Amino acid sequence: MTVSALAADAPVTTGQRVREIANWANGSTLLGLGVATLGHCDIRRGPRGLWLADHYRFGFPVAGAFTVGNVLVTAHDWPTRVETYPGLLAHEERHSWQYAVCGGLPFIPLYVAAMGWSVLRTGSRAARNVFERDAGLAAGGYVDAPPRPVGAAVRSLLAGRR
Repeated sequence: MTVSALAADAPVTTGQRVREIANWANGSTLLGLGVATLGHCDIRRGPRGLWLADHYRFGFPVAGAFTVGNVLVTAHDWPTRVETYPGLLAHEERHSWQYAVCGGLPFIPLYVAAMGWSVLRTGSRAARNVFERDAGLAAGGYVDAPPRPVGAAVRSLLAGRR
């Protein structure tokens, strides 16, 4: 994907418009704009009904980029992110669809639970996270990891707490 793919002037499909309306209605895009504003981001319209927020200033969540509703946020700038990770915009856009399908804010605890399951099974927050797998692990900059038996994972977690 090229930097020109970040332009907001491309036509929006009917499906993308439905996603945009759904994420406004469920409050997730409003929350995303609030998070981006609190993070002192430079916010602008992006392609396909998305908002792009650059230069996020907080260290949480720990990610190269993250999505809230139709707002794609990065601590870097989107042109550099897209040059470095050509599939990242599509990956984050997929998360915006997941917000719409999950009814907005319920996506957040569902994502956290999926991340916990992934850590338990692999030690990685993404490798067995159903949302990250659906969005494309490699496109998001993640590496797949084989699952480990649940018993071994629990023992490993308990050993780490001592």
